[in-house]
Amino acid sequence: MLKRLSLTLTVILVVAANALHAQGRRPLNVDDIFNVIDVRDPQRSPDGAWIAYTVTRAIRETDKNDTDVWMVRWDGSEQVQLTHTPDSESRPRWSPDNKYLAFVSSRQGAKESQVWLLPRAGGEAVKVTDVKSGVEDYAWSPDGARLVLVVTDPDPAVAAAQAEAEKAKEGPAKTPKPIVVDRYAFKRDREGFLRGERTHLYLFDLATKKTEPLTAGNFNETSPAWSPDGRQIAFIRRHGEGDVDKVPNRDVFVIEARAGATPRRLTTTTAEESGRLAWSPDGKSIAYLLGDELKYNAYDQNRLAIIPAAGGAFRTLTDALDRPVNSAWWSGDGQSLTFVVVDDRAQYLARIPAAGGRLEKLVDGRRVVNNPAGGKDGAFAVLASTATELPEVHALEHGKLRRLTRHNAWLQDVLLGTTEDFTAISRDGTEVRGLLVKPPAYTAGRKYPMLLRIHGGPNGQDEHSFHFERELFAANGYVVVAANYRGSNGRGNAYQKEIFADWSNKEVIDLLGATDHVVKTGIVDPERLGIGGWSYGGILTDATIATDTRFKAAISGAGSALQLSMYGSDQYITQYEHELGPPWKNPDVWMKVSYPFFKADRIKTPTLFLCGEKDFNVPLIGSEQMYQALRSLGVDTQLVIYPNQYHGITIPSYKKDRLERYLAWYDKYLKPRPTSTNGGRR
Repeated sequence: MLKRLSLTLTVILVVAANALHAQGRRPLNVDDIFNVIDVRDPQRSPDGAWIAYTVTRAIRETDKNDTDVWMVRWDGSEQVQLTHTPDSESRPRWSPDNKYLAFVSSRQGAKESQVWLLPRAGGEAVKVTDVKSGVEDYAWSPDGARLVLVVTDPDPAVAAAQAEAEKAKEGPAKTPKPIVVDRYAFKRDREGFLRGERTHLYLFDLATKKTEPLTAGNFNETSPAWSPDGRQIAFIRRHGEGDVDKVPNRDVFVIEARAGATPRRLTTTTAEESGRLAWSPDGKSIAYLLGDELKYNAYDQNRLAIIPAAGGAFRTLTDALDRPVNSAWWSGDGQSLTFVVVDDRAQYLARIPAAGGRLEKLVDGRRVVNNPAGGKDGAFAVLASTATELPEVHALEHGKLRRLTRHNAWLQDVLLGTTEDFTAISRDGTEVRGLLVKPPAYTAGRKYPMLLRIHGGPNGQDEHSFHFERELFAANGYVVVAANYRGSNGRGNAYQKEIFADWSNKEVIDLLGATDHVVKTGIVDPERLGIGGWSYGGILTDATIATDTRFKAAISGAGSALQLSMYGSDQYITQYEHELGPPWKNPDVWMKVSYPFFKADRIKTPTLFLCGEKDFNVPLIGSEQMYQALRSLGVDTQLVIYPNQYHGITIPSYKKDRLERYLAWYDKYLKPRPTSTNGGRR
């Protein structure tokens, strides 16, 4: 009896202590975007003792983002910040002999990013490359004597114009020359108008500082990987007959690591080859990712494939998995490969025999584990996060995660919402799965305003990883619903392709089904439903409010509704040609996917539209057209344009402004104002 009383008292004390701790914590707020530390790109040292990674934070005083290189010991006993300049440093990579840590930066006033070397024995970092157009990516040779660089060569005419512009700075200002475009795919977000730019590989000798081209031609090459003996380099090339932009195909190539060598094509499918190329330890095989045929490019579910480095037939290892995979690593003995699996609101690491066979999960749980960096001991440095924990560097060994960094310890003082899985059934019988986030102070029996927040892509998913917006909305008293509608990944290839050439149809059915499901639970007020999203989430917001009028507030970010007007305006010309066909050949299809604009008179929902001024992904015109339509129809609306911003809003003050506008718009329509004592509205 005494033992039972003691146990009961202990439980009461623990509950009381937890309640007091919760009371001491505060809600998440908009200003916390300046507290978020974005941890990325873990790289394990050759001796396995250290992990280098990057840390990005928003600087309030400068209104810029700064990225620095850090490292942490494998045993977690020491953590060191390696770079401290206001100029961002990224892509840390260890030299094979463990003596240097390289990174890419445009520090010291450089116009383009170059490779810098930081001696591990101590001392300042030294710039080693001086490539005119900058270095986008690089990889060490196995002997540490050379680097292979990924460099975008400018169009000769553009380079000449830039040189002339530089000279003009020394004298009177001159009128810029016209932009002359003659490429099929001529626009890309952040890069602007495309002309004759091509991405090629260069060899750089660290001793002589000599740079010489390795590849050339009307192609684009990326993802270089050295063979174990250092004699060859594998890479991905985008190529095709005639106009490489018009009939693009990416294949795996191999080239001898010497100037003047001729590339040798390994893969010959019409599908997309991509990913981190990984040589087997014996140099006889190369692992890569195999996508789908070109017309399904927007819905790729990558499979893990292996091909002989000498040429021959490829083998796929993950067909039975029916889930997207990425980031493959060979085991030290070459008998197996480890990779990331994207699976139904989570991501995990798995291993499979190189000869094929049964897949083995290395870590499980409702979390996201990705960005693996392997070591000779078979253990991995990874990024791991949950719905209440931002990504941090972890060690993964023997099936267990061990946390190594705590850059976001500030979250311990924040009271976060509760994230739950849910499953809904759409009206056509489709099972849709998603996440539901309840407010931190959720009280059973109370009905809350609900926000249906829609992810972009569509080839992506809402998952168990920390999501600032979801938590911010929950902190402000909203139940947040995130549904992985058809077209999302993590549910199999057929589920992704369901929306092929049929946009804003089945996705809307699924989003409304998820809404119906949550309303039926009784935890939300059906008269206070909000909706919103960015990119494809904005597109689906437009489509949903043109289909169902029950939403009382909507926010459409970087969206579009008159898809016909996107032809030639955005960067998706190849997808349009292969999925929808030219508008003059398939006008009915284009009109069908444009229905949200032509049914704008059905929209009764007050809608806030936002976009970046220079967005070439989903251009501003998409938001402008819908804003104009609702304005003409007398529906409450507003258009917010962020100057000099692209598809992703990056300036910290703009990110804060956007969040504040989100809350103000939703609060205006979904939260009743207090009533005065005389019964009137105040």
